[in-house]
This record gives sequence, structure tokens and C-alpha cells, in this order.
Amino acid sequence: MKTMFNKILFTFLIGFMGGLFAIGAGKHIEKTQRIKMGIQPEETHFFKANYSISDGNYPDFTKAAEMSVHAVVHVKTQFSQNHNYYNPFPEGDPFHDFFNDRNINPSPKPEMGSGSGVIISDDGYIVTNNHVVNNADQIEVTLNNKKTFKAQIIGTDPITDLALLKIDAVGLSYLRFGNSDSLKVGEWVLAVGNPFNLTSTVTAGIVSAKGRNIGVMGDGPVIESYIQTDAAINPGNSGGALVNTKGELVGINAAIASNTGSYTGYSFAIPVSIVRKVMDDLLKYGAVKRALLGINIKNIDSGLADEKGLKETDGVYVDGVSNNSAADLAGIRKGDVILKINDIKISNTSELQEQVSKFRPGDRINVTIKRDSEERVISVVLKNENGDTEIVKKENSEIISMLGATFEPVTKEEKKRLGIESGVKIKKIDGGKLRNAGIREGFIITLIDKKPINNKEDLKQSFENKKGGILIEGVYPNGTRAYYGFGL
Repeated sequence: MKTMFNKILFTFLIGFMGGLFAIGAGKHIEKTQRIKMGIQPEETHFFKANYSISDGNYPDFTKAAEMSVHAVVHVKTQFSQNHNYYNPFPEGDPFHDFFNDRNINPSPKPEMGSGSGVIISDDGYIVTNNHVVNNADQIEVTLNNKKTFKAQIIGTDPITDLALLKIDAVGLSYLRFGNSDSLKVGEWVLAVGNPFNLTSTVTAGIVSAKGRNIGVMGDGPVIESYIQTDAAINPGNSGGALVNTKGELVGINAAIASNTGSYTGYSFAIPVSIVRKVMDDLLKYGAVKRALLGINIKNIDSGLADEKGLKETDGVYVDGVSNNSAADLAGIRKGDVILKINDIKISNTSELQEQVSKFRPGDRINVTIKRDSEERVISVVLKNENGDTEIVKKENSEIISMLGATFEPVTKEEKKRLGIESGVKIKKIDGGKLRNAGIREGFIITLIDKKPINNKEDLKQSFENKKGGILIEGVYPNGTRAYYGFGL
């Protein structure tokens, strides 16, 4: 009997232990399967979330920030009461508020504005955006040490949205030009400026893209090839610095894409490759000397590649070549694909414009093209808008800069309708003698000191070596005749 009981107890224990083993094994298998399927097991272990970097290989922005804040200035502007300045975007457009920098702290009379600028030489030359100072009556610059100076406009370039200012100071901290061509997507950059009048503000981000054409400049002849970053900038940052971790200037902050008017993740800067050339020209010539290839170009996508029988989408498609242009004389043809300008790879039309804009009429560049699946390098001597290689003398450019306006020919239809035989039309007024005299955009100058004005050369010659008073006669498009006088 006892033996029987022992056998039953032994069998029970064996069964019980086997059940426990089966349950444990099942749980283990279930847990393993859940982990393989990406399901978090119920038992969770917690760890500290710090990350230790032992080799020190991480970006250090302190030196670049220190160099930059002393070279970035606060630009304050004052505008005439009810003056209608140029804003290419209507209210409600994502870019409208950013171009509205001057209305950050508006006062009824006069209008006030705020932006940024970058000192580029120790004797007081400052680069900023044209839309920061356009049509300003007074410009005041405040350094990081709170010293304030009156600024003079040396020149402006609406096509690139850049302007060159000068203050009467020496021994200033300034930023050296970097190389925006070698800037890489993913590279760290700093944005330095004065958003919302908060002076000397530094933010960090990476280069998100290059060669962006965002249409922020509106219609007309413009050059847009922006560096896109995710460094936070806001109204008031316009004209401020985009610098690399070495503290070198690689761009001028110019715009944001936003539905609110404030930063939402997309910032855009004018590359220093464009800035440097424009500043040099404004200083040397008083105006920008642009070189042209003389071609019509298109971005290449899969649709165009299929249409034109192209095997790849690299480069820019030449859709037309102007007669006797620089490209025509060098042998570039319609249907060619431009791959490089000198040693710089070209991916889109914006990058092509950026690279060509670095040169002046008369400069020689190498253009790498693909034709019939074969690459070749063509040497091209660039021309100006008049079809030659001449660079206008500084004296004439200074006259146009002094007048503060851009001009265009008067059509035969306008002359007939207004009953005039001569004239040059004021396309746009940026400041200077003409605006100060009360002349408005659209005015057609027919006579200067009783001498007929037929073109820009007549206009320039009328002011050469002129001293004392000058009388301008003309007519507005609505037929209103007007007379203006001012001193030189």
C-alpha cells in the first residue's frame, strides 16, 4: 500500500514539475516571438538618456558666434509718411511679412524699419538686403557695442536684393568671405541678426539645400539661387549673416517661407559667391556689371528628358541661343546640356545663374556641355547686355547712382499718345536726387536744361561736369506735364 502511494506521489510531482517547465518555456517562447515582432514586452528596463562623447568630435559654435556678433549690425531705417515702398508680394502671401521688415515696430509718422547688416571691411563697408534700405530717407547703424552711426547708401542691386552701405568708422570687426560653392548639404551654419529688434541673436542649423529659386523677388530680371537652411530667422534678420563653423561669411539671410510671417523651418540666404561680386562692383563701378551667356535655359526633368531624347537628367538644357551672343560665338547650340561652369557642377538653372553672375563682361569661362552623348569643354568670353565686353566707366555709374533710379526707353506708341518726340522713362526710383525733387515713377524725362533726352547716354552727358542748378522737364503717362529743379 505504501509502495502504491509513493508511486502516485512521484507521478504527481513529475507531472507538476513538467507543467511548470512547460509554462516557463511557453512564456519564454512568447516573449521571444513578441520581441522579434517588434512588440515591447511587459517587463521594461529603464536607462539614463544621456549620451557620452569621449572623442570631442562635435560642433563647437562658440568661436564662430563670438566672431559674428561683433561684425553684424542693427540697421534702423526711417521712411517718409505714407511712402509706398516696394513689396513684391500681396498680403496673405507667405513671403509678404518677411519683406515687411520695416513695419515690425511701426509708428504713424514717419514709418520706421529694422533689419540687419554685415560689416565686410574694417573701414565701415556694410552689406545688407536691398529691401531693408530701399527708399529709406535715413539709415542708422548700431554696432554690437551700442555705438550708433548714420549710414550712406553706396549702391543697391534689386536684381539680387543686395545693398552696400558705408559708415564713418575705422578699426571695426568684420567677417571674411567664405566659399559658398564648397558648402555642403548637411553642414552646420549659424544665422546672426536682429529678429524682432532682439539684437545680436545667434541661431544654428544645417544647410538643407542649395540653388533654391523660391520666387521671392517677384517678376522681372532677378537672380535667385538661395542657400536653404533650418537655422531660425525671423523678420529683422534680413541682411544678417549666415556663417560656417569657422566664422566665415557664406550667405546673407534674406527670406523665410511661412504661413504666419514667422519662422516655421525654412530659411533662405543669398550665397556669398553672389554677394562678393555685387559688393565689388558697387564699390568699383557704382553699379553691377553683369555678364551674359545669351541663352535660354530649362531645368531637366524626366518629361523633358523623354521629349528631347536625353538619357540623364543632369545639367541644364539649352533651349535657345541668341544671335551673336557669347554662347553663339563660342559654339554653344540649342539642344546642348550644360554640366559645369569652370569646375562647378550645374544641377539647375538657378545654379547656372549663380555661377555666371560671379563674372564680368570680358571674362573667359569654361563651359562643359554634353552634345550627342559626348562631353566637351567650350571656352566662352562673356558679354554685357549691349552685346560687347565693355565695362561702363565709374563716372557714368556714379551719375545713375546719384539720380537713384533705373530707366527704360519710351515706346513709339507712348510718344505718339503723349505728343512728345524724345524721352527716357523712369522705371523705378530707389532714392537719390530724383526722388528728393518729388519726381515719381513713370515720369518721362524729355528735356534737361532745354536739351532733348533720347536715351540713357543723353541723360548721363547732361549731368557730366555739371554744377549748380538743373532743370528737368517731362510728362507723366496720364499726360500731366511737370517741371523739377534741384542743385548738384
